[in-house]
Amino acid sequence: MGDAVKARSPLRIGLVGAGQISGAYLRTLAALPDLPVTAIADLDESRASAVAATVPGARATTPKELYAAEDVDLVLNLTVPAAHADVAHAAIAAGKHVYGEKPLAATTTEARAVLAAADGAGVRVGCAPDTVLGTGVQSARAVLDAGQLGTPVAATAFMVSPGHELWHPAPEFYYRPGGGPLFDMGPYYLTALVTLLGPVRTVVGMASTSRPVRTVASGPRAGTAFPVEVATHVTGVLEHESGALTTLVMSFDVWAGVLPRIEVYGTDGSLSVPDPNGFDGPVRLFSAGTGHWEDVPVQGGYPGAGRGYGIADLARSLATGTPHRASGQLAYHVLEIMESLLTASDTGRSITVRSAGERPTAVPAPARPEAE
Repeated sequence: MGDAVKARSPLRIGLVGAGQISGAYLRTLAALPDLPVTAIADLDESRASAVAATVPGARATTPKELYAAEDVDLVLNLTVPAAHADVAHAAIAAGKHVYGEKPLAATTTEARAVLAAADGAGVRVGCAPDTVLGTGVQSARAVLDAGQLGTPVAATAFMVSPGHELWHPAPEFYYRPGGGPLFDMGPYYLTALVTLLGPVRTVVGMASTSRPVRTVASGPRAGTAFPVEVATHVTGVLEHESGALTTLVMSFDVWAGVLPRIEVYGTDGSLSVPDPNGFDGPVRLFSAGTGHWEDVPVQGGYPGAGRGYGIADLARSLATGTPHRASGQLAYHVLEIMESLLTASDTGRSITVRSAGERPTAVPAPARPEAE
């Protein structure tokens, strides 16, 4: 089915994967117009039933039945990373649009196949994170686009924590392929960096695994040990096509740090960007002309946004025939950057990022996803 068939209002959503993150999406979607959730599926049928009972108009079903359902136009894929590609293919084969949690797939090979299938079927693929559509990153972007920083020269991006096993009741998937600090949290930071500074063309990097085994710290499975299969500390340098250089640190091995989330440095000043895992937050500008930091007012982005605004943006784009911002192509570029960092670590070489990443269009302010 093509976009003309699917550019209908409302855009009916079937959710696959009723785990912890589903609550955040469901709260947002309930507050947005014309995005009804009609079906919820999970391998654990009792979990699907429990979540569906909280969503007016939604029913619990099996994944197979959800893909075939006539009242589902888009499949929201909230499964674990290892299942992202399989769920996407099943949805695409049924003629549905797909919007998934990050990463787009466990590997670029899988992701390329998903995008090719969607192109052949005439459906769209969207992918988290959509946090970059909020007022935080978009206001920072407005500063850059207005030339207030001069020419961007460099950036830093830091995400450090001691690991998700301290709070998550079933953290094993964070330490399997498709997880780790780079694949779990890296998409937030890398999507923000591409939104701010444009695509990446070359990377160098190193990575390490501090502990081969970790232990669940809370919940009914506290004390359960499990193996670590991925790098838990990744550091690298990204060369953007613009020539700007970003220093990146992603870690599950740091108890605490006083580090900026993202800062951008230009010929005329410095820019402090809020946590890209959120939608808003303070943006601060240091100008060489004034010699001090100043708060930047909201200059772009969807105000009050939450997880799911990427779907609303996709629905708007279907109606207007324009590209959606949280796209599969952008997610693919981010995935290739992450894979390239690990390849650089393994080989000791700089790696060329071959995908033609594209800086998505800015979200103006004030904006609502249904009518910019």
